[in-house]
Amino acid sequence: MAGWDEILREIQTTPGNFDVVRRKYIHNLAQLTNRNVIAYYSGFLTKATAPNTDINDGDMSGFMNALKDADTSKGLDLILHTPGGSPTAAESIVKYLRTKFNSDIRIIVPHMAMSAGTMIACSGKEIVMGKHSSLGPVDPQLNGIPAYDILSMFNQAKAELVNEPKLLTYWKLLLERYPAPLMYRAVSAINLSSVLVKEWLGTCMFDASKESDRAVIERIANALNEHQDSKAHDRHFDIAKCKKIGLRITDLESDQALQDAVLSLHHSYIFTLDQTATVKIIENQDGKAMISLTKT
Repeated sequence: MAGWDEILREIQTTPGNFDVVRRKYIHNLAQLTNRNVIAYYSGFLTKATAPNTDINDGDMSGFMNALKDADTSKGLDLILHTPGGSPTAAESIVKYLRTKFNSDIRIIVPHMAMSAGTMIACSGKEIVMGKHSSLGPVDPQLNGIPAYDILSMFNQAKAELVNEPKLLTYWKLLLERYPAPLMYRAVSAINLSSVLVKEWLGTCMFDASKESDRAVIERIANALNEHQDSKAHDRHFDIAKCKKIGLRITDLESDQALQDAVLSLHHSYIFTLDQTATVKIIENQDGKAMISLTKT
């Protein structure tokens, strides 16, 4: 494996540096697995306030571009690094990928796939995680705001105003920033997230027609909706937690060659996101890419 410092030196000494090095390592992974590879990377860790770091409907163009002329009989390894986003956008992406690959999709999470990213991870036949990897609660976000937080705020306002009418001015000023339709969108997004996770788990990773699998699916869905109790949108579920709740997890460390290829690729993408104006990359093993930049 090329380590963090080795990838940095390679970037610094390579003409065309970031793109050339990144595409070298995604191509290496595809050569190793003999599968299609799509890397979906967001710069959310260092560009949290930038637009388009989330999963949204605009991402479909990137996936369509990445799959043009692809040999879909080889299956797909989808590498996710995302804070999450829209559950409806995630639904469209999953439907498209499943149609193209007949559900032969493996999800690889080198670091983090949160919220709607966790939802997408649940659509694969297995999830590859390292000891450093994390999934999270399937708490959808609306305009970057956790849906549960929106719902909680409206519920708190309702409860407090019953007993303390004098707080009306305070809540009026606060809620003017969040129109009532946003609450209904939040409720719908929360409900949709749970429905989709159960549906996807039951049609690939598990078989919902089997009673034993239905019990596992229910346990996973309940655990991934843990935000309702913990109030922690950004809680990290490590590989041990993900195995414990029943997800079909493969240890990245169990295959040294795969681990080396995935982590080298991961470092090269993180360097691109950290050291350039790039906020999102959707790219395949042949270098077909949709790259989003920050606006200056």
